[in-house]
Amino acid sequence: MGSAALLDAASRLRRGLPEDFGDDVVAGIYADADRIARHTVSSDQTRARPALDQVLDRVLTHRLWGFVVMGLLLYAVFWFTVAGAAAPSDLLYSLLVDRGHGWLREGFVAAGAPWWVTGLLVDGAYLGTAWVVAVMLPPMAIFFPLFTLLEDFGYLPRVAFNLDRLFARAGAHGKQSLSMMMGFGCNAAGVTATRIIDSPRERLIAIVTNNFSVCNGRWPTLILMGTIFVGAAAPPAVAGLAAAGSVVLVALLGIATTLVVSWALSRTVLRGEVSVYSLELPPYRPPQVWRTVRTSMMDRTFKVLRRALVMAAPAGAVIWLLGNITVAGDPLAAHLVSGLGPVGWLLGLNGVILLAYLVAIPANEIVIPTILMLTLTLDPSVLSGASAGVMLDLPDAEAGTVLVEIGGWTLLTAVNLMLFSLLHNPCSTTVLTIWRETGSVRWTAVATLLPLVLACAVTATTALVWRAVA
Repeated sequence: MGSAALLDAASRLRRGLPEDFGDDVVAGIYADADRIARHTVSSDQTRARPALDQVLDRVLTHRLWGFVVMGLLLYAVFWFTVAGAAAPSDLLYSLLVDRGHGWLREGFVAAGAPWWVTGLLVDGAYLGTAWVVAVMLPPMAIFFPLFTLLEDFGYLPRVAFNLDRLFARAGAHGKQSLSMMMGFGCNAAGVTATRIIDSPRERLIAIVTNNFSVCNGRWPTLILMGTIFVGAAAPPAVAGLAAAGSVVLVALLGIATTLVVSWALSRTVLRGEVSVYSLELPPYRPPQVWRTVRTSMMDRTFKVLRRALVMAAPAGAVIWLLGNITVAGDPLAAHLVSGLGPVGWLLGLNGVILLAYLVAIPANEIVIPTILMLTLTLDPSVLSGASAGVMLDLPDAEAGTVLVEIGGWTLLTAVNLMLFSLLHNPCSTTVLTIWRETGSVRWTAVATLLPLVLACAVTATTALVWRAVA
């Protein structure tokens, strides 16, 4: 088309448009530019009255205050989870363990079931399952909805933004911070949450290190040790603060361990470039509370609980068998405890603790009840009414009496148990989840054995230094 034809077409186009069409177009462009500038460019007017989301981002993504707010907010979530789960856990314990166990046992006895059937199924499998439900369900039912609410509000991407630099220096992905925090509720859920990481290498790092987040099954062990031993070693006026501080310190140590192990993996067997990704900070929006609660309960809480129950019932049966099968006049548990004793001493622990962790691999929630049961199996004279192979719960004072007077526990035992509880191998539910997510037996073995080796190395070193100083 020649220049004359172009000019003629332009003339005909202008004749078909309103005279002020050009002015409208220009005005629209300026209006769009003004709207964009008001949301993205700071000026004297915008600094005078910033939008609420700008104020929040200035605080939540600040180099210093972002971490302060993150720590306070996550501490509040953990505190609310522990405090809020106390009453529901007590209620479930009363219904399922105190009453349900008694009713079911009476039913089996009335039906004329042999004593060993009643013991294996009721005192073993049922009691182990009931214990896991009572201890595990309430914290998960609180933590997962709270975590999802923060995600819906738009806060978790800000957390990933804050932690991205730390994880990048460790050779990991910034989104690993989200899966790490999910692990504080349940490591199996944390492993599943690593799906948000696109890089296979960085996702493997997140999977292997997620075990260092203290899941809700390990909180009872840490809290009991902090209360009975650490708090008791401090002056009475600050005993509570010392106990709580020891638990928080262990959780922070878990985060530090995650970063250190991620750094080591990224520079050895999982070498590679750190992914550069564009982190979009979504707008803040009010979360839909009831939809969030319903979704998190169905997709996270009950899904994880179902996997744990599949493992808990056989573990309860094994615990009962250990306490009731006798060899040379002594329970099988006594022989195993004796055999594990030298290894336990080397680690600053004892044979009872190691055996309890072996039989409680399906669920960390039953570690303390199993320790108390095994300790009383060896010497039931301190507490009357204890039955061989039957897990039991005791008030802190009575539990301390059992552990100190019968088990011979010291402050070293408690401290190393807290460290071992933090670092040891994942539970069988998490191991199964790792295998499903990776599809690799090799990486499942690495994710299982690496924490166990690290736990043994740390506790053995702590015991050696402790005894040398003492």
